[in-house]
Amino acid sequence: MSTLAEYDEKQSAAPERPVRPVRGIATLMARLGEDEAPLFDAPGPRGRRRIAVATAVSVLVMAVLLAVAVRQFAVKGQLDADKWQLFAEWPIIRYLLTGLWATVKITLVSGAIALPLGALLALARLSRTRLLRWPATVYVELMRAVPLLLLIYAFLLGLPSTGIRMSLFWQLVWPIVITNAAVFAEIFRAGVRALPAGQTEAGHALGLSHWSTMRFVVLPQAVKQTSPALVSQLIRLLKDSTLGYVVSFLELLNSAKVLGEFNHTIVQSYLVVALVFVIVNVALASVAGRMERRIGSGAGTRKPRA
Repeated sequence: MSTLAEYDEKQSAAPERPVRPVRGIATLMARLGEDEAPLFDAPGPRGRRRIAVATAVSVLVMAVLLAVAVRQFAVKGQLDADKWQLFAEWPIIRYLLTGLWATVKITLVSGAIALPLGALLALARLSRTRLLRWPATVYVELMRAVPLLLLIYAFLLGLPSTGIRMSLFWQLVWPIVITNAAVFAEIFRAGVRALPAGQTEAGHALGLSHWSTMRFVVLPQAVKQTSPALVSQLIRLLKDSTLGYVVSFLELLNSAKVLGEFNHTIVQSYLVVALVFVIVNVALASVAGRMERRIGSGAGTRKPRA
């Protein structure tokens, strides 16, 4: 019987077999990377057929529901031309554009305050000092759990009883800022955690302090990596502005409600405003997708320095 040493010697002396190229699903797994491959289970022929059938059935059901809804609108007279022609008049268009600008203004102001506040909260959660880390952690976890509508009611009904008076604009902006800052903090923190540890070590090797390393080395890279997620959160922030009806602020959706009740065109007003929101959100989503592709292509084509 050959010993283990003789077996190892025979194996090392044997010619190496040529490695065959991997094709099909294995190639896809290889492209996904070693970390992502176990999480991906490519469907087989039967699974693909089931997915195709389910997709076709879903599209058919949605088409039937849409046809039924359009027919009901036609029966009730909601598709009559006289109910839609007012949206071609300039005073109505200007009124809706004013509401759209109010929505955009809320989004821009809330985002301009919530983004840097979220970055500061993320740095506090990543701090080595407990006096900064624990309060920031409690704030983020608490504000992510509190419903935005409840916070708006707290500003609307609670603050006046304490003698604090705010305009309708800020009664809507501050609750949005408070809740979204916590979400932005988690996005920034996830971006920092996703960076290689060598980035922080390189900053320390250059003689930078912890805060200087975070400010000049880590955080700029985290912002770049998380920019698609930040834009996606801005889309949600835009939709959060539709809660302006609670404080009677005339943003786009509340403007549509007032217009519909005044002209008895509630269905038409809401459909027009829904179309505007779809266009704006699709535009922002395309920006996020373009950023994600640019970051991905930049990471894939980046060559290591010599």
